[in-house]
Amino acid sequence: MSKEKEEGLELNLDFTKLEKIAATGSDVVPAIAQDVETGEVLIVGYANELALKTALEEKMATFWSTSRNELWIKGKTSGDYLELVEARVNCEQNSILYKVRLAGAGSCHTKGADGASRLGCYYRRIADDGKLEFVEGME
Repeated sequence: MSKEKEEGLELNLDFTKLEKIAATGSDVVPAIAQDVETGEVLIVGYANELALKTALEEKMATFWSTSRNELWIKGKTSGDYLELVEARVNCEQNSILYKVRLAGAGSCHTKGADGASRLGCYYRRIADDGKLEFVEGME
């Protein structure tokens, strides 16, 4: 993934993401990590049975990396863990919600201008003109 895509201000959504996941043959569901205190959505990833089982056992938000085809315990390399408070399932049982508590500086793998991990992955908003802009305080 390019730095421009991850941190730039040009809107370039990957509308082929689900097609790419389907091509891997991975059996996954969307997995949303939400701050239990603020309600802010921090990360949207994917989980398979192993990721969910690991999350429940380890009490840490765990995903299945569809790009690397491997288990991804959030924070294992960065130290920015997401402590699992509870896991929920939606009405159709085709997505899960991790209610989490930050156990580090942030949850996004990108860094802000100050070099610190961003709180969450949703640090840019789409302006009325269709361009991206940073959310105040998350540059």
